[in-house]
Amino acid sequence: MKFLRSSVVLLFVVSILAVACQQKQEESNQRNTTLVKGLYSYGPEIKSFTDCGEGREYWVVDSAKTLELAYNKLNFEKPYEPVYIEVECHIVKSDSVRVAADFDSTMVVTRLIKLTKEIPDGPCSQ
Repeated sequence: MKFLRSSVVLLFVVSILAVACQQKQEESNQRNTTLVKGLYSYGPEIKSFTDCGEGREYWVVDSAKTLELAYNKLNFEKPYEPVYIEVECHIVKSDSVRVAADFDSTMVVTRLIKLTKEIPDGPCSQ
């Protein structure tokens, strides 16, 4: 009986720690969220973003599940047509196993702010 009670207490403590760590990670990700503007290209094999200001290229993960949907609603005849986007995101190191390994960093989109076919004048239009 004592063993069962100890096991239940241990399981309870581990569960609380797991939830606390997950909440801390989510809070950390929210604090590190930045607004970026640039060109997004989407197709069957590549999801990439080029930052207009720095010219860096990122693999894109759409955690908001709105970026790819908005891109597809534009009904391009061919894939990989660039569009101008403004998104909130955080940058993480790319996974070395997947296609993202070709990119140094992965941009995890948390919120889509703007997506348009019209690329504004400035560094993005070059």
